[in-house]
Amino acid sequence: MGKIKDIDRVNYVIHFFSAGDTDYWLYHENVLDELKKHFGEIDYISDELDFQKYTYYYNMEMGQNVKIKARMISFKNLYSPGFLADAKTITNSLEAKYAVDGKRKINLDIGYIHHMQFVLASTKPWGNRIYLSKGIYAEITLMYVYEQWKAFDHSYQNFKDKEYQDILTEIRNMYLEKRRKWLSGRK
Repeated sequence: MGKIKDIDRVNYVIHFFSAGDTDYWLYHENVLDELKKHFGEIDYISDELDFQKYTYYYNMEMGQNVKIKARMISFKNLYSPGFLADAKTITNSLEAKYAVDGKRKINLDIGYIHHMQFVLASTKPWGNRIYLSKGIYAEITLMYVYEQWKAFDHSYQNFKDKEYQDILTEIRNMYLEKRRKWLSGRK
């Protein structure tokens, strides 16, 4: 019988995207303050990314004549990966709070980085997703193998892109340092 061990902590991240200027939603509409209230201090916000070059799917909801931009956001504190279902319900409620006439103006895709993988939460079941709780599923979107991210057929196109993977590597490097300190504090 295997011995149950304390679980490793992970670095929660959000792929935030919105119609138009992301700074408007993050700072003027105070989405960033809401995120800090729920997930703690932020230690990384990427430059604005052109998310629309990967899909027009969200334009039906966010607006046909707008450019959809994104940012990756990382949180300073490490949490249990078991928090993912709760984290997704929080981000869903924030999306609903800022919706207009039932249409989202912001999208908050929450997940986490572990030294071996990048995991995203979803409300949609699929063959590659594992049910967690509260109607939330987890998907290993990328694995970190031989010092690089490995995508899968099911991985979202943006996370297959070098630009996104470079950002995730930067966040992963920060995570490794935080994890090292966390592990040394447990001894």
